[in-house]
Amino acid sequence: MTDQAAVSLLRWLRRQLRQPNPLREHLEAAVENDDPAEARRVLSRIPFTQAQHRHVEGLIARWEKGRDGL
Repeated sequence: MTDQAAVSLLRWLRRQLRQPNPLREHLEAAVENDDPAEARRVLSRIPFTQAQHRHVEGLIARWEKGRDGL
Protein backbone atom coordinates (compact mmCIF):
# COMPACT_ATOMS: atom_id res chain seq x y z
CA MET A 1 0.00 0.00 0.00
CA THR A 2 1.32 3.43 -0.79
CA ASP A 3 1.99 5.62 2.20
CA GLN A 4 -0.69 8.08 1.10
CA ALA A 5 -3.36 5.35 0.71
CA ALA A 6 -2.41 3.82 4.07
CA VAL A 7 -2.67 7.20 5.80
CA SER A 8 -6.03 7.88 4.14
CA LEU A 9 -7.44 4.51 5.15
CA LEU A 10 -6.17 4.73 8.73
CA ARG A 11 -7.50 8.28 9.16
CA TRP A 12 -10.91 7.28 7.89
CA LEU A 13 -11.03 4.19 10.09
CA ARG A 14 -9.96 6.14 13.16
CA ARG A 15 -12.72 8.67 12.57
CA GLN A 16 -15.26 5.87 12.26
CA LEU A 17 -13.96 3.95 15.26
CA ARG A 18 -13.11 6.71 17.69
CA GLN A 19 -12.57 4.41 20.67
CA PRO A 20 -9.70 1.93 20.62
CA ASN A 21 -11.12 -1.57 20.44
CA PRO A 22 -10.03 -4.98 19.16
CA LEU A 23 -11.60 -4.45 15.71
CA ARG A 24 -9.78 -1.17 15.22
CA GLU A 25 -6.55 -2.79 16.36
CA HIS A 26 -7.05 -5.65 13.88
CA LEU A 27 -7.71 -3.14 11.08
CA GLU A 28 -4.58 -1.19 11.92
CA ALA A 29 -2.59 -4.43 11.96
CA ALA A 30 -4.03 -5.43 8.58
CA VAL A 31 -2.96 -2.10 7.10
CA GLU A 32 0.44 -2.30 8.74
CA ASN A 33 0.93 -5.85 7.40
CA ASP A 34 -0.34 -4.92 3.91
CA ASP A 35 -3.27 -7.37 4.13
CA PRO A 36 -6.40 -6.01 2.40
CA ALA A 37 -8.21 -9.36 2.67
CA GLU A 38 -7.93 -9.26 6.47
CA ALA A 39 -9.10 -5.64 6.46
CA ARG A 40 -12.20 -6.69 4.49
CA ARG A 41 -12.91 -9.54 6.95
CA VAL A 42 -12.71 -7.19 9.91
CA LEU A 43 -14.78 -4.49 8.20
CA SER A 44 -17.55 -6.95 7.43
CA ARG A 45 -18.15 -7.15 11.20
CA ILE A 46 -18.67 -3.40 11.62
CA PRO A 47 -22.20 -2.01 11.19
CA PHE A 48 -21.34 0.79 8.76
CA THR A 49 -23.96 2.36 6.54
CA GLN A 50 -24.04 1.30 2.89
CA ALA A 51 -22.34 4.56 1.92
CA GLN A 52 -19.56 3.96 4.46
CA HIS A 53 -19.06 0.39 3.22
CA ARG A 54 -18.82 1.66 -0.38
CA HIS A 55 -16.29 4.28 0.66
CA VAL A 56 -14.03 1.88 2.54
CA GLU A 57 -14.38 -0.72 -0.24
CA GLY A 58 -13.12 1.93 -2.67
CA LEU A 59 -10.13 2.64 -0.40
CA ILE A 60 -9.33 -1.06 -0.16
CA ALA A 61 -9.68 -1.47 -3.93
CA ARG A 62 -7.16 1.37 -4.44
CA TRP A 63 -4.90 -0.34 -1.91
CA GLU A 64 -5.05 -3.60 -3.87
CA LYS A 65 -4.39 -1.85 -7.18
CA GLY A 66 -1.35 -0.19 -5.63
CA ARG A 67 -0.08 -3.56 -4.44
CA ASP A 68 -0.50 -5.00 -7.92
CA GLY A 69 1.35 -2.09 -9.49
CA LEU A 70 -1.67 -0.91 -11.48
